[in-house]
Amino acid sequence: MRKLTLLPILALAALAACNTVDGAGQDLSSAGGAISNTSREVANP
Repeated sequence: MRKLTLLPILALAALAACNTVDGAGQDLSSAGGAISNTSREVANP
């Protein structure tokens, strides 16, 4: 019985972790784009 209760909780935790990792990936991608744009502006004033 305890396993049946624990399984949905673990599934929800896994889904929450995926959303967090996805959000972190988007943030890193945005930061990389900002750095690239800034370096282009500095190289080509």
